[in-house]
Amino acid sequence: MTSGQIVKAFYDSDLANDPKVVSKFFHKECELHWTSSQGFILLKFNDINAFFKETRESYNNLRFEFTHFIEAGNFVTTRHTLFCNTIENPDHELVLAHFSAIWEVKDVKLYRCYEISHLADENNELSMKSYSK
Repeated sequence: MTSGQIVKAFYDSDLANDPKVVSKFFHKECELHWTSSQGFILLKFNDINAFFKETRESYNNLRFEFTHFIEAGNFVTTRHTLFCNTIENPDHELVLAHFSAIWEVKDVKLYRCYEISHLADENNELSMKSYSK
């Protein structure tokens, strides 16, 4: 698999329900460098595993829409919007956040990620248009 195929397979997987998603896709020595509206956080393998455990407790479904998906060797850059269905309201899809990420793939696994995100503002039409296909 190419680096792009690995990253795409990760985003296409059932992140909200699959308890093996981290072991399937993440390198044991992975690091996720994430800057969000909450500030900076560095997540390693066990942290990512705990994050997705919490995700499974809150969401029925996660869906990603990409505006950019660029592969260059072992690196994949994405710009995308995350949509979700919460456990409390499974029939209503929400726009959760917008992301830009640079992934590095090593040994056919997600090895490093440098990610920036901000909460989506569904009421800001221009913002949503920027993340539309």
